[in-house]
Amino acid sequence: MRDSRPLRYSINVTLDGCCDHRAIVPDEELHRHAEENLKRADALLFGRVTYEMMEAAFRPAWTGPDWMEPFRRTIDVARKYVVSSTLDRVDWNAQLVRGDLAKAVQELKREPGKGLLVGGVTLPRALAELGLIDEYEFIVHPRVAGHGPTLFAGISKPVDLKLVGRLELGSGAVAMRYEPKR
Repeated sequence: MRDSRPLRYSINVTLDGCCDHRAIVPDEELHRHAEENLKRADALLFGRVTYEMMEAAFRPAWTGPDWMEPFRRTIDVARKYVVSSTLDRVDWNAQLVRGDLAKAVQELKREPGKGLLVGGVTLPRALAELGLIDEYEFIVHPRVAGHGPTLFAGISKPVDLKLVGRLELGSGAVAMRYEPKR
Protein backbone atom coordinates (compact mmCIF):
# COMPACT_ATOMS: atom_id res chain seq x y z
CA MET A 1 0.00 0.00 0.00
CA ARG A 2 1.35 3.40 -0.97
CA ASP A 3 1.47 6.12 1.65
CA SER A 4 -0.89 9.07 1.23
CA ARG A 5 1.80 11.60 0.30
CA PRO A 6 4.70 10.62 -1.96
CA LEU A 7 8.18 11.74 -0.98
CA ARG A 8 9.93 13.24 -4.01
CA TYR A 9 13.62 14.08 -4.24
CA SER A 10 14.98 16.60 -6.72
CA ILE A 11 18.62 17.54 -7.17
CA ASN A 12 20.78 19.36 -9.70
CA VAL A 13 23.87 17.42 -10.70
CA THR A 14 26.71 17.86 -13.20
CA LEU A 15 27.70 15.19 -15.72
CA ASP A 16 30.49 14.01 -13.41
CA GLY A 17 28.10 13.67 -10.46
CA CYS A 18 28.83 16.86 -8.55
CA CYS A 19 25.80 18.12 -6.63
CA ASP A 20 27.35 21.26 -5.13
CA HIS A 21 24.83 24.01 -5.92
CA ARG A 22 27.71 26.39 -6.73
CA ALA A 23 28.67 24.15 -9.69
CA ILE A 24 25.28 24.76 -11.37
CA VAL A 25 24.53 27.87 -13.44
CA PRO A 26 21.01 28.97 -12.48
CA ASP A 27 18.62 30.31 -15.08
CA GLU A 28 14.98 31.31 -15.35
CA GLU A 29 13.77 28.03 -16.86
CA LEU A 30 15.50 25.96 -14.16
CA HIS A 31 13.87 28.04 -11.44
CA ARG A 32 10.45 27.81 -13.13
CA HIS A 33 10.85 24.02 -13.09
CA ALA A 34 11.88 24.10 -9.42
CA GLU A 35 8.87 26.30 -8.62
CA GLU A 36 6.57 23.74 -10.31
CA ASN A 37 8.14 21.01 -8.16
CA LEU A 38 7.47 23.08 -5.03
CA LYS A 39 3.84 23.53 -6.05
CA ARG A 40 3.44 19.71 -6.37
CA ALA A 41 4.23 19.41 -2.64
CA ASP A 42 2.48 20.36 0.57
CA ALA A 43 5.76 20.66 2.45
CA LEU A 44 9.52 20.61 2.08
CA LEU A 45 11.83 18.31 4.01
CA PHE A 46 15.33 19.62 4.62
CA GLY A 47 18.38 18.68 6.62
CA ARG A 48 20.07 21.44 8.59
CA VAL A 49 22.61 22.41 5.91
CA THR A 50 20.05 22.70 3.09
CA TYR A 51 17.57 24.54 5.33
CA GLU A 52 20.17 27.10 6.39
CA MET A 53 21.41 27.55 2.80
CA MET A 54 17.89 28.01 1.38
CA GLU A 55 16.83 30.32 4.20
CA ALA A 56 19.90 32.54 3.71
CA ALA A 57 19.29 32.67 -0.05
CA PHE A 58 15.52 33.06 -0.29
CA ARG A 59 14.11 34.76 2.80
CA PRO A 60 12.71 38.26 2.41
CA ALA A 61 15.22 41.11 1.97
CA TRP A 62 15.53 39.71 -1.54
CA THR A 63 18.31 41.03 -3.76
CA GLY A 64 18.32 38.40 -6.52
CA PRO A 65 17.26 38.74 -10.16
CA ASP A 66 13.60 39.48 -10.92
CA TRP A 67 13.13 36.14 -12.72
CA MET A 68 13.91 34.31 -9.45
CA GLU A 69 11.17 36.14 -7.52
CA PRO A 70 8.32 33.65 -8.25
CA PHE A 71 10.49 30.79 -6.94
CA ARG A 72 11.48 32.87 -3.90
CA ARG A 73 7.85 33.68 -3.08
CA THR A 74 6.84 30.02 -3.46
CA ILE A 75 9.60 28.65 -1.23
CA ASP A 76 9.11 31.46 1.29
CA VAL A 77 5.51 30.49 2.06
CA ALA A 78 6.04 26.70 1.84
CA ARG A 79 5.67 24.56 4.96
CA LYS A 80 9.07 23.17 5.95
CA TYR A 81 10.24 20.29 8.13
CA VAL A 82 13.88 20.38 9.23
CA VAL A 83 15.67 17.21 10.32
CA SER A 84 18.34 18.28 12.80
CA SER A 85 19.78 17.15 16.11
CA THR A 86 21.88 20.33 16.46
CA LEU A 87 19.42 23.18 15.84
CA ASP A 88 17.51 24.39 18.89
CA ARG A 89 14.83 26.17 16.92
CA VAL A 90 13.72 27.05 13.40
CA ASP A 91 11.37 29.58 11.89
CA TRP A 92 10.52 30.46 8.25
CA ASN A 93 7.34 28.30 8.38
CA ALA A 94 9.45 25.41 9.66
CA GLN A 95 9.20 22.75 12.33
CA LEU A 96 12.03 20.62 13.72
CA VAL A 97 11.95 16.86 13.15
CA ARG A 98 13.80 14.86 15.78
CA GLY A 99 14.12 11.26 16.88
CA ASP A 100 13.76 8.20 14.68
CA LEU A 101 14.04 9.41 11.07
CA ALA A 102 12.15 6.51 9.50
CA LYS A 103 9.24 6.82 11.92
CA ALA A 104 9.05 10.62 11.63
CA VAL A 105 9.07 10.58 7.82
CA GLN A 106 6.56 7.74 7.61
CA GLU A 107 4.23 9.81 9.83
CA LEU A 108 4.65 12.86 7.56
CA LYS A 109 3.94 10.69 4.50
CA ARG A 110 0.74 9.34 6.08
CA GLU A 111 -0.73 12.84 6.35
CA PRO A 112 -3.10 13.67 3.48
CA GLY A 113 -1.84 15.87 0.69
CA LYS A 114 -0.04 16.20 -2.64
CA GLY A 115 3.42 15.21 -1.46
CA LEU A 116 6.66 16.08 0.27
CA LEU A 117 9.73 17.40 -1.52
CA VAL A 118 13.23 16.76 -0.20
CA GLY A 119 16.43 18.38 -1.36
CA GLY A 120 20.06 18.28 -0.39
CA VAL A 121 22.57 15.45 -0.18
CA THR A 122 22.95 13.92 3.31
CA LEU A 123 19.27 13.60 4.29
CA PRO A 124 18.22 12.12 0.90
CA ARG A 125 21.01 9.53 1.20
CA ALA A 126 19.59 8.45 4.57
CA LEU A 127 16.04 8.41 3.17
CA ALA A 128 17.17 6.32 0.16
CA GLU A 129 18.82 3.84 2.56
CA LEU A 130 15.48 3.56 4.36
CA GLY A 131 13.56 3.06 1.10
CA LEU A 132 11.38 6.10 1.78
CA ILE A 133 11.83 8.07 -1.47
CA ASP A 134 8.98 7.50 -3.94
CA GLU A 135 10.38 9.55 -6.82
CA TYR A 136 13.85 10.74 -7.74
CA GLU A 137 14.48 13.64 -10.10
CA PHE A 138 18.00 14.26 -11.33
CA ILE A 139 18.48 17.46 -13.29
CA VAL A 140 21.69 16.70 -15.15
CA HIS A 141 23.56 19.77 -16.34
CA PRO A 142 25.98 19.78 -19.31
CA ARG A 143 28.98 20.63 -17.17
CA VAL A 144 31.93 18.76 -15.67
CA ALA A 145 32.75 20.23 -12.25
CA GLY A 146 35.78 18.14 -11.36
CA HIS A 147 34.93 18.02 -7.67
CA GLY A 148 32.27 16.75 -5.24
CA PRO A 149 30.16 16.22 -3.26
CA THR A 150 28.57 13.40 -5.21
CA LEU A 151 25.16 11.81 -4.83
CA PHE A 152 24.61 8.86 -2.52
CA ALA A 153 28.31 8.41 -1.64
CA GLY A 154 28.54 5.52 0.81
CA ILE A 155 25.06 4.09 0.27
CA SER A 156 25.08 0.47 1.43
CA LYS A 157 23.12 -1.13 -1.41
CA PRO A 158 22.04 -0.24 -4.95
CA VAL A 159 18.66 1.38 -5.54
CA ASP A 160 17.18 0.22 -8.86
CA LEU A 161 15.06 2.82 -10.63
CA LYS A 162 12.78 3.00 -13.65
CA LEU A 163 12.48 6.12 -15.81
CA VAL A 164 9.00 7.69 -15.59
CA GLY A 165 9.57 11.13 -17.11
CA ARG A 166 12.06 13.31 -18.94
CA LEU A 167 12.20 17.03 -19.69
CA GLU A 168 14.88 18.77 -21.75
CA LEU A 169 15.62 22.35 -20.72
CA GLY A 170 16.87 25.06 -23.06
CA SER A 171 20.21 25.18 -21.23
CA GLY A 172 20.93 21.61 -22.26
CA ALA A 173 20.11 20.27 -18.81
CA VAL A 174 17.83 17.21 -18.73
CA ALA A 175 15.43 16.56 -15.85
CA MET A 176 14.86 12.82 -15.49
CA ARG A 177 12.28 11.42 -13.08
CA TYR A 178 12.57 7.89 -11.73
CA GLU A 179 10.60 5.68 -9.40
CA PRO A 180 12.12 2.83 -7.41
CA LYS A 181 11.55 -0.64 -8.82
CA ARG A 182 9.67 -2.44 -6.05
